[in-house]
Formats: sequence, C-alpha cells, structure tokens
Amino acid sequence: MNEKDAYIMHLENTIKDLQNQVSNLTEMIMLLRKDKFGSSSEKTPKNEFPGQLSLFNEAEVEADPSASEPITRDVKGYKRVNFKTRREELIKDLPVREVPCELSDYEMFCEQCGTPLKPLGKETVREELEYIPAQLRIVRYVRWTYECPKCKHTDKCFIKKAPAPTSLMNHSLASPSSVAQVMYQKYVNSVPLYRQEKEWEQLGISLSRATMANWIIRCAKDYLIPVTQHLRKLLLKRDIVHCDETPVQVLKEDGKKPQTKSYMWLYRTGNDDRAPIILYDYQPSRNAEHAVTFLKDFKGYVHSDGYQGYNKLKDITRCGCWAHLRRKFVEAIPAKKSEGAPLTAAEIGRDYCNQLFKIEESLKGVSAESRYLQRQELEKPVLEAFWCWLEKVQPLRGSALGKAVTYAQNQKPYMENYLLDGRLSISNNAAENAIRPFTVGRKNWLFSDTPKGAKASAAVYSLVETAKANGLNVYTYLEYRKRQIRTCSEICSFLL
Repeated sequence: MNEKDAYIMHLENTIKDLQNQVSNLTEMIMLLRKDKFGSSSEKTPKNEFPGQLSLFNEAEVEADPSASEPITRDVKGYKRVNFKTRREELIKDLPVREVPCELSDYEMFCEQCGTPLKPLGKETVREELEYIPAQLRIVRYVRWTYECPKCKHTDKCFIKKAPAPTSLMNHSLASPSSVAQVMYQKYVNSVPLYRQEKEWEQLGISLSRATMANWIIRCAKDYLIPVTQHLRKLLLKRDIVHCDETPVQVLKEDGKKPQTKSYMWLYRTGNDDRAPIILYDYQPSRNAEHAVTFLKDFKGYVHSDGYQGYNKLKDITRCGCWAHLRRKFVEAIPAKKSEGAPLTAAEIGRDYCNQLFKIEESLKGVSAESRYLQRQELEKPVLEAFWCWLEKVQPLRGSALGKAVTYAQNQKPYMENYLLDGRLSISNNAAENAIRPFTVGRKNWLFSDTPKGAKASAAVYSLVETAKANGLNVYTYLEYRKRQIRTCSEICSFLL
C-alpha cells in the first residue's frame, strides 16, 4: 500500500468515526428531549404488538384452560359484565350517619279525615360524602393527691398521688396524635414542614417548622429506631431481599459540601408469603460497604439493579433485574420510524423482555413450586433464544443500543438466577416501588438539613412503608407506637 492509499484510508476512517460520533450525539439529544418532553411510560404501543408476537407462538404460550370467564348477562342484544358499582366500592368501609326526613308534629294527621298518621316504611333518597374538619384541643392531665384522714393527725401522715401517663416529650406540647399527624403529612402525603406550618396556623396554633423537626427527630430516636433495629434482625433471618439506593442531599454534614450526594438505601423482603418488611438506611455515600454492613450475616437471594457494589456481598446469590434491562432497550428505540419498516434491534430486544414479563403475568396466581416448573418450561427457551440473538447484534460503539447490549452481557451471570426458586422475582420492581414514596417526597422537601434529620426520616419511612405493606392504617399505627411504650418485640408483633 503506497502513501496515497494509506492517506485515503485514514481519511475514510476519520469520516466514519465522525459519522458515528454525530449519530451518537444525535441519539443523545433525542433521548434527552424524550426524557424532558416525552411520555415517561415504558409500555409497548399497541400497534407494535403484531411485530412482537410474531417472535413467538403466542397461542401456545398464552393458552390457559383453567382461566375463569367474567360473569355476563344479556342487556338489549349485547352482553355486559357484572361488576360492583364504583360508588359501592368507594364507600363500603365508611361509617354512616343517617339523617331522618320526618313530618313535623302538626303534619302527622290525615288531610282527609284527621286521623293521626303511622309510619309505613322508609327509603334511601340519596347519599352524600361528609367531610369532618380537624380540630385542636388541649389535653390537660390533672393528678389527684390522696391522704389518710386518720393518719394525718399522727406523726406519720400518709399521702399518695395517682399515677400519671408518661409524656411523649418532657416540657413539650407534643402528643402522640400531633406528632403522628406531622409525620403522616410529611412521609405519607409528602407535605414539607413549611407548608404544614401554614396548615397549623389555620387550625389556630403557631407551630414552627423547627419545632416539628425536633418532634420528628426526638420521637424517631426514642420510639421508632428501636423498632427498625428489631425489624432488621427479622429481615436478616429471611432468605430473599430486594435492594436499591437513591441520592439525597444533606446540607450540614461534617467533611462534605452541601452539594455532595448522600444516599438513602432500601432493603425489603421478597415474595415469600410472609409479612413484608421494608427498611430505609441513610448513609453518607454509595460505598458498597454500607450494604455489606447492613446485610451482615444474611444468606440467600439478593435482587438488585446493575450496581456492581452488590458483588461485595458474601454468601448470597445475586438476581438481576429484567425491568432495568428492558429499559435500556426501550431507550435505544428510534424516536421516529417509517411505517411498515422492519423491527429494529432495540425493538427486538425489548420484545424478548416483554415476552418474559407476559409469561410472568400468567404465573401470578400459582404456587412457588408450580411457578418454578413452568418457568423452566416456558421461559428458559425464550432466554436461550435471547442470548443467542444478543451474540449476533453488532451495535454502533457508544450508542444507546451498544450500552443496552453491553449491560445485558455484563449482567448475564445474574439474569437467569430468578429461575432457581419459584419465590424469586423477574425484576427488582418491589424495591423500586418501595423507594418511590421517598423520591416523591424528595421532590417536595428537596433536602435534609442534618444527618440526624436524614436518619429520622429513614426510620419514619421504614415504619410507614412497612405498615402500608401490611395493610395497616399508617396514622393509627404511628399514634399507637408513641402512645404505647412497650418492648420492640411486642410492637413488632402488632405490626407483623
């Protein structure tokens, strides 16, 4: 090859690299525009289902002879499914106050003959939803003192005071109900303290956000953190756990700038048909040692995303998340595609994931043993086909599709581990759903002022989300926890 040919080849390679760079940058811009202005839903459009279903024999995979049909009845030539009305479902658990509509005394006579009327029957005219506004009142504990009338005339008089309930916080107006309301508003309804400050003013008391913050921190330390510590011991005895982590900003932390990221870690139990436990753990960094410390002595299956830090955990079997993998392929799908064009590689990768999730959906109601067997029969062939297809894909280096393929190849050792046990999940959505209330709250209150506040938030979120997962009324439980000063095991037995 002479010098001229070498120079031409060099220019061709340079042009190719520049074209790849332009393609990657264009793809990046389109992805950023989609993130900001597009829909956040990852659902596959209905008009793309034919292409997806052509990959597999849908009739054989989806057929389920045991599936029950909805109850139907004929209505003027067409069939209508019988469901309870939405109103009945909404009001079925609400107390009822009846308002009698009766005649007055002077109307209780027959207009024809003047005979007094007697009740014949009643009917419901309508139902309305009544809102009862909150009210504030002072609860004043007055303790009586007693004396012995006989001994008071002697040298040894006898005086006895009645016992008084222990206060929630000494020298404070805080009560179990008021602190529970502050916690409920912030950690369930995501209402920041400065907004609650205005609400309390409307109720007739000037309650500062600093006071409410002190209530949360003190009560979390005294009443909630001991419970979360006991729940952690119970969680470590299980054999399935889901993990996730998300950033949080803490302004006043030693040795760190206010802009530095701290992290809220989440750990929750899996689908083992036992009472769920959801725990938050605040840490100043994303260092994997925090997970190692929290899950010390845990042995079993760990569901997580692609964060490599979880590889430091000992004596565990790590399970990958197909929802994360599917998201990578969804992000790589071109924004616009000509009608009738063949499926792109990103769409084919997404459709493989869709098929796995569709099979999982059909296995929801079966036992763990049956799910294990059916996964081997239905999902293993799809997995084998996916990995074979993945080896043939040659994406553009640095592109979104290239990142999706690389992610899949790196996570392959963990992606099939959910087949080992019927109780395991195909995704880490359980952890993502559990951490979502925190991320929603973070958009409202933005940051924590101190590490103490962040740790208190972790404790409250732990109790709130665990109570919700167990079907408890969150406000009632928070108030109960502060009103009844008992041992951790007794409280946890009420919760679980």
